[in-house]
Amino acid sequence: MAVAPVFNNGSGRQDITHIWPAPQFVNESVPERARTFLEQAIASIHAPAGAVMLTASSVDAMLKEKGLKQGNLYKRIDAAAAQHLITAEMALWAHEVRLDANDQRHADEEAVMPNAADASKAIEFATALAQFLFVLPARVARGRGQQ
Repeated sequence: MAVAPVFNNGSGRQDITHIWPAPQFVNESVPERARTFLEQAIASIHAPAGAVMLTASSVDAMLKEKGLKQGNLYKRIDAAAAQHLITAEMALWAHEVRLDANDQRHADEEAVMPNAADASKAIEFATALAQFLFVLPARVARGRGQQ
């Protein structure tokens, strides 16, 4: 849903003043591969199983960007926590996202199909992880005149 003024401002176009829901963007500080996976997850929220899998791929790409390339995602999450790149609580949430994506990737017959709320929760985590690992450090560097 969008709102634009009823009156034409003389330019022949109507500027939109509000949009619901607000568009969700991934900050440019997030490395390209991780950003692309996360943008695709956001764009495919209407297909929750796909969005959950794309979100896990974004998390994996973020950890690889931080140099954690050995083993599988499970090991990378634990290594990130051990190296204090993420908190223990963030590691637990990352494992939840990983397991939810695994249920879909392996077509686990016992797993419940995710819904839009499940996909949103996964995207919320990946967005927070991106903020923590890339966006805030870039903002601090800019604020300190180092970038």
